[in-house]
Amino acid sequence: MAGEHTTIGVAAAHFGLPTHVLRHWEDCGLLTPERDSAGRRRYRDTDLDTIAMIVLGKKAGLSLDDLAILFTRAPDRATRRQVLQAHRTRLTDQLARTRAALDAITHVLDCDAEDFRTCPHFLDQIAAVRD
Repeated sequence: MAGEHTTIGVAAAHFGLPTHVLRHWEDCGLLTPERDSAGRRRYRDTDLDTIAMIVLGKKAGLSLDDLAILFTRAPDRATRRQVLQAHRTRLTDQLARTRAALDAITHVLDCDAEDFRTCPHFLDQIAAVRD
């Protein structure tokens, strides 16, 4: 897709986004498309690269504030690393909670007890939450 004359509609459709999302990202300072003489946005290849980076960042769970710091307010590596390390810590915590939930569900599915609510392992889990 050539970005020199790419309209907001074409750019948004390419990434499977509604146009208001690109406008919001522009309001947040993440995008700065050029305007034609009528004031219509014209996305360049560099803008399309930025949209792709935002999409990837959002898929990784980064907030728009984090992305703004990474893309626009963080010229130094130390600041970028700090933002990414904080996000990695959040992801690690989330993974631990997800793993615990998966382990609990797997145990219930594999449990020999007729009713999982009578399983000693499950009762231990209940006691741990109550304490």
